[in-house]
Amino acid sequence: MKVVIALGSNLGNRELNIDSAVAELAKIIEVTHLSTNYETDPIGGPAQPKYLNSVLIAETNLDPHELLIRMLEIENRLGRTREVHWGARTIDLDLIIAGDEILSSEVLTLPHPRAHERAFVLEPWLEIDPSAHIPGLGLVEVILQGIQEEL
Repeated sequence: MKVVIALGSNLGNRELNIDSAVAELAKIIEVTHLSTNYETDPIGGPAQPKYLNSVLIAETNLDPHELLIRMLEIENRLGRTREVHWGARTIDLDLIIAGDEILSSEVLTLPHPRAHERAFVLEPWLEIDPSAHIPGLGLVEVILQGIQEEL
């Protein structure tokens, strides 16, 4: 199954944090595409440093819930703490889509419930997959154009 994962870091060595997360993810999934890093302003939450964001595409046989558990383990190993909601972080891994699955559980919503609002997810995703789409919402290119027109 094709999965899209967004990565972000705004504490410590941001580039190293993202590279380390990609290396850890590559141990459990087959990473096929990786975007360049994009520096972005934080959205919501307290005042904090700028982020580096990227997106990867991978293939996996893992169930989305199992993949999420493994992603949370990677965040923990790389020093992620969760004291402040939407606070600064060494690494943030978000499962954006898993195939065409649409689901909502206590711990996982697919597609990611805010991905379609976040240029810092859509721009790097579009870089590595020009025909990307969000199940139930449409083409990433069209969604991103709508966001950019609002700015």
